[in-house]
Amino acid sequence: MLHIKRGNHIKKTAIVNYCFSFFILLLVVTIFSCTGHQKADNLSLNIDSQLIQLPAPTPISAAEKLVLAAGCKAWYDAVLVSTGFNGGILVAKKGTIVFEAYSGNAHIGGNDAITDSTAIHIASVSKTFTAMAVLKLWQDGKINIDEELVKYFPSFNYPGVTIRTLLNHRSGLPNYAHFINKKNGWNEEKFVTNEDVYDFLVNKKAQLTDISKPNTHFTYCNTNYTLLALLIEKISGEKFGHFINKTFFVPLGMKHSFVFDTSMKATVTPSYEWNGRLNEFNYLDALYGDKNIYTTPRDLLIWDRALTSDKIFTDSTLRAAYSPYSNERAGVRNYGLGWRMNIYPTGKKIIYHNGWWHGNNASFIRLLNDSATIIVLGNKFNRGIYHAKEIAAVFGNYDDLEDEDENTRKAATIKKIVTKKVMASPKSIIRKKKVKAVVPENKKRPIRK
Repeated sequence: MLHIKRGNHIKKTAIVNYCFSFFILLLVVTIFSCTGHQKADNLSLNIDSQLIQLPAPTPISAAEKLVLAAGCKAWYDAVLVSTGFNGGILVAKKGTIVFEAYSGNAHIGGNDAITDSTAIHIASVSKTFTAMAVLKLWQDGKINIDEELVKYFPSFNYPGVTIRTLLNHRSGLPNYAHFINKKNGWNEEKFVTNEDVYDFLVNKKAQLTDISKPNTHFTYCNTNYTLLALLIEKISGEKFGHFINKTFFVPLGMKHSFVFDTSMKATVTPSYEWNGRLNEFNYLDALYGDKNIYTTPRDLLIWDRALTSDKIFTDSTLRAAYSPYSNERAGVRNYGLGWRMNIYPTGKKIIYHNGWWHGNNASFIRLLNDSATIIVLGNKFNRGIYHAKEIAAVFGNYDDLEDEDENTRKAATIKKIVTKKVMASPKSIIRKKKVKAVVPENKKRPIRK
C-alpha cells in the first residue's frame, strides 16, 4: 500500500520506491530474456549455494586431547620448527582440533604473520577437489566415468582414454610440463592455458614420444587433471573456478578458499624456495585442475568433514574414490580416483594427497579408521611436510609411514620421532632430533619473467 495521502514526503518516498521496484523487475526480465537458460542458471548461485550444515565435530576427552597434542607437538618441533617451517599445521580427531600451529610470515622478511586465515597454494592437493567435482557430476548422472573422453571432446584422438583413467592416472598421456616448452615452439613469455594443453595433445600428437597404452600402468601425470577441469567446464557450462566455488567452497563455508587466476598474482601468498628465495610466476602458472587452489588448514578440515558426512557424496561414490586401481605391484601404496592411499593387511586405510608447486608444498592426510585428519601447508619449501604421515603413529599402529615427494624420486631421510609411547602417557619424554634442511632436487630452476 502506498499511503499517498499522508503528505508530500510520503508521496515522494512511495513513488521513488515504486519506480525502483519497477526498475529492478524490468532489469531481471531483461537479463532472463537476453541471456538464455545458461545465464539464468547462474543467477541462482545464491540459491544453489546455501550453506550445507555439516554434523558438529565429536568432542573428545581432555585427557585424550592432551595425549594427542603432546605427540603432535613433539613431531612438529622436531621435524618442522627445527627446519625453518613457514606455514600452518592442524591435526584433528572426529573433526575436533587437537593441535594447531602457525609459523613465519606470508612474505618472508615481512610482518604479515601466517594465521588460520592465510590462504596457501596447495598444489596437487587441488586434485582432490577436481576429482570429487567430476565424481559429483557422475553421481548426478551427468557423465559416465567409464566412457572415453572422445565422447565429450570429439577431436580427442587418444583411443581408450576414459574419464576413469584420467582420474586414476592410468591414461598413458604425457606430462604437459615435458612437451609444452621452448623446445617445442612454445613462447615461454606467454601463459599456457588448459585449452593449450588440449590443443597441443590433439594437433601435435606426432611430436610426442612418451605416450603409453591406456590402463596398463600407473603414471602420475598432471595433464590428466587439466583435461578433467575442461570436462567440468564442458558439462557444467561454467568456468572451473566458478563451479568449484559454487559446489564446494560457498556451501561449505570455506571462506578462505579459491581457485587462482593470473589476475590475482599481486595479492596471493607468494612462495619461496627452501633458502628463502622468492619464486616468480612462470608460463605454467595459469593451469588449473591439477593445482592452483589456495586454502587454509581450517578450510581443509571443513573439506574433510564434508567428505566424512553424507551431505554431498553417497557411500558408493566415496567407495569408488577410495578404491585402489593400480595393483601391478604388491605393497600398501596405491592410487584411487584423485587420492593416494596406504592400504594395510589389517584393513586400515590412509587416504591422502601431497602437493608441490614452486616453493609451496602441502600434505592432506585422512586416517579413515581412526577418524583423524592431518594437514600441513607451507609456502617455503620444506621436505618435512611430506613426512606428516608419521603423525599417524599418535593415533594407532601404522606401518610404512615414509612418503614420496610429489614429482620427485627421492625424499630426504628424516627419522620418526613419534612412537606408541606417546599414546601411553602425555608425560612421555620425546627427545627432539635435529633434522638438517635438505636442498630440493629441482631438475630445473623456476623460469623468471
